[in-house]
Amino acid sequence: MSFFMDGTIVEASPETDGLKPGEVSTGTTIMAVAYPGGVVLAADSRTSSGTYVGNRVSDKIAQLHDNIFCCRSGSAADTQAITDIVRNQLSQHAIEKGSAPLVATAAHLMRKLCYDYKDQLMAGVIVGGWDPVDGGSVYNIPLGGTLIKMEYAIGGSGSTYIYGLMDAMYRNDMNRDQIEAFCKKCVAHAMARDGSSGGVIRTCTIEGNGDGKTASVSKSYTPGDKLPFGP
Repeated sequence: MSFFMDGTIVEASPETDGLKPGEVSTGTTIMAVAYPGGVVLAADSRTSSGTYVGNRVSDKIAQLHDNIFCCRSGSAADTQAITDIVRNQLSQHAIEKGSAPLVATAAHLMRKLCYDYKDQLMAGVIVGGWDPVDGGSVYNIPLGGTLIKMEYAIGGSGSTYIYGLMDAMYRNDMNRDQIEAFCKKCVAHAMARDGSSGGVIRTCTIEGNGDGKTASVSKSYTPGDKLPFGP
């Protein structure tokens, strides 16, 4: 059985069984894929608290700086708080430096918060973006605060359903359109299997403009009735 904060007892279910008193299960599906010209981030939009869907169209892709974004999983409150802190730190860093921050800088700031407060936070984050030094890059910061630079990263409860799909479909020579389609297909498969993932698919693409100095950002979403895969 499971317990709510007010002491109410509810019968066990696959979604709530095994939780400690006062805990609620959360879920999401997030991913990011880097390519030579930029990076694509994707996420579902369901914010859940146990079996209750608090928000079916939330935006889990947050902007940290002009060309740096992050995908959030875990506690919505925790990830919103650390995102606000890192955004502020990057803004100050950019002013002091006189130029835009690197994606690696944003990832290390996020990693420090997640690691230093790992006992108080439930936050899994993927940082992705473009800068003149590394081009498109992706950094995975799972629960606990480890920092790993990867070609592609996935996170959240829905990610467990699509590791095999991503291994089978991923190629490092894909272009922007292919990667955007790849991300949407993977997230759609996760949403079909994971009860804590759902809603719409949001994507964010950050791509260099070819001058080695600037990048452009484009966002899109796929409605729930037009997903590339569904039950």
